[in-house]
Amino acid sequence: MNAAVRAVVRTAISSGLEVFAVRQGYKGLIEGNLKMVTANDVSNMIQRGGTILKSARCEEFRQPEGRAKAAEILKKNEIDALITIGGDGTFMGATLLGKEHGINVIGVPATIDNDLVGTDETIGYDTALNTAMEAIDKIRDTADAHDRLFLVEVMGRDAGFIALETGIASGAELILLPEQLTHLDEIKVSLKKVLAEHKRSSLVIIAEGEHTGGALKISEDLQSDFSEYDMRVCILGHIQRGGNPTARDRVLASRLGSSAVTTLIEGHSEVMVGLVNNRIKLTPLKMTFGKKKEINYDLLELAIMLR
Repeated sequence: MNAAVRAVVRTAISSGLEVFAVRQGYKGLIEGNLKMVTANDVSNMIQRGGTILKSARCEEFRQPEGRAKAAEILKKNEIDALITIGGDGTFMGATLLGKEHGINVIGVPATIDNDLVGTDETIGYDTALNTAMEAIDKIRDTADAHDRLFLVEVMGRDAGFIALETGIASGAELILLPEQLTHLDEIKVSLKKVLAEHKRSSLVIIAEGEHTGGALKISEDLQSDFSEYDMRVCILGHIQRGGNPTARDRVLASRLGSSAVTTLIEGHSEVMVGLVNNRIKLTPLKMTFGKKKEINYDLLELAIMLR
């Protein structure tokens, strides 16, 4: 997100615009926690993970009264446009703010789950992939050395993009996704087949939203059938959300942040700036939340073939 903020600020200033930064998201906006920024204020931040602006949940903004307060703050500071960086909830709030109060709003997609429609990739996804892959590579070393069966849970409550791509990249023997309904008996059959063929350790990658209940529940259900194996569970959790962004993420965030400003200048509002087939694409904000983005089923077939 820092790379996107930097791009927004510098593109806007080079276009002759004044820029205000809002800290702590919609909560900070309602509280008036914003200040004018310069190009120098965003120096030495492109390589930093997270967001220097911080974020916060805001129940008050879900209500019309809260959005009215936010709009009043913007108008009081003579701010006529708001660029929001986030996902479903962020874009829903921006859409309502625009419709109710005539504020020009643009969305920039940022979520490690990569589950937003209207863009091939979201800010943070590639960094999360690489962070998870590096951790899984280390787990694989341990698994091979001790003939262990590892169940590794990665993020992905509603979407299996991280699990699918890290599973392929790390050579996992089995990948379990929310998009693919897999019964426990099927998991047992697949795992027994893989273990019989490899006669070594195995690695199972599980998205946290997988239907059978996640890595811990699956390990309990498998224990009696695989008692001869030293079965271990590793939940990567929030480690996937941190770390310095990859080069690919920095470039993506810079492109989307800069395009958000030019999109506003061109007169657009209530749209998300995405990247499709390596080209900037605008999608109505109302079409970006509450939608289900499909995984690449060609990749899923590849994963099955290679295991």
